[in-house]
Amino acid sequence: MASDEPKAKKPKLSEDEKTESPSKKAAAELSSNLLFGMGNPLLDICAVVDKDFLDKYSLKPNDQILAEDKHKALFDELVKKFKVEYHAGGATQNSIKIAQWMIQEPHKVGTFFGCIGKDKFGEILKQKAAEAHVDGHYYEQDQEPTGTCAACITGDNRSLVANLAAANCYKKEKHLDLEENWELVEKAKVYYIAGFFLTVSLESILKVAKHASEKNKLFCMNLSAPFICQFFKDNLMQVMPYIDVLFGNESEAAAFAKEQDFETKDIKEIAKKAQVLPKVNTKRQRIVVFTQGKDETIMALSDKIETFPVLKIDPKDIVDTNGAGDAFVGGFLSGLVQEKPLDQCVRAAHYSANVIIRRAGCTFPEKPDFK
Repeated sequence: MASDEPKAKKPKLSEDEKTESPSKKAAAELSSNLLFGMGNPLLDICAVVDKDFLDKYSLKPNDQILAEDKHKALFDELVKKFKVEYHAGGATQNSIKIAQWMIQEPHKVGTFFGCIGKDKFGEILKQKAAEAHVDGHYYEQDQEPTGTCAACITGDNRSLVANLAAANCYKKEKHLDLEENWELVEKAKVYYIAGFFLTVSLESILKVAKHASEKNKLFCMNLSAPFICQFFKDNLMQVMPYIDVLFGNESEAAAFAKEQDFETKDIKEIAKKAQVLPKVNTKRQRIVVFTQGKDETIMALSDKIETFPVLKIDPKDIVDTNGAGDAFVGGFLSGLVQEKPLDQCVRAAHYSANVIIRRAGCTFPEKPDFK
């Protein structure tokens, strides 16, 4: 509870503080590097393509796949043949980017670590992260090219082809352990890592998670995909005792419950059961936040469940729901880092997701219209 916390200002997360009116408490003073993210950086390459292009690479119009050998030439052909847009992408980097966008000033509140190649796409990715005012620090290696995600757009459909490449090559001892990098980790008070990174560097995640736990700072993680809950559950459960805020959507929650033998398909019950899993830092109760698309968002905290309706949107205004989850987390993180009450964090999360689904890709207007 709050009385046990060190005197340093922490996000207000205890039960009685949750509904405190924001007018009573000014937003926390913000400085650079308060929000830390680590994950798989991908350069998103978006283009409107034709059916012939989809057929050539055996792509379905609306799908998400990992690149196989037959897709290797796709990325260069996309750039040569069509008018492309580049964005700094990957789940964690998207969320840090959105949080920074919601915060606006100062710049570089969000820090991001990940691995890229020493190549043209790596340079573009660094430039795009800088344009989003994110403080990107990349482990650059020349064994693998920079990870890319081709978004092949036909009409309202979007076929995603991800080639993780360099993103898979992050090395704790080559990057995270370096003194100048670890200092950036220590500066942060809120940490976020998408579950996808469990497939890359468990030891890096654990080092950051243990630091957050020992210093009573906030460590947040996302289930990210059903396959993470299924095939990387041992890694996930090694990190679980350090997780203060756990995010997921309904399909991830269902997969998690099945793998953990929760014996329930009720999303509220799943949230409750995840909330009470063992935790190292007992000064903070875990918070579990599950989204359900257009249906209400579920939040489990200590002994109760809260629900929050999402913002209404006309289906014809929805352009692309792919970035919605990343945007939701980004909005939520922007609230946490400003020490806003949890209901305000959810409001910011719903706002961010609502903006992003009206646009192609995880892109946003110059400034948020959020009070």
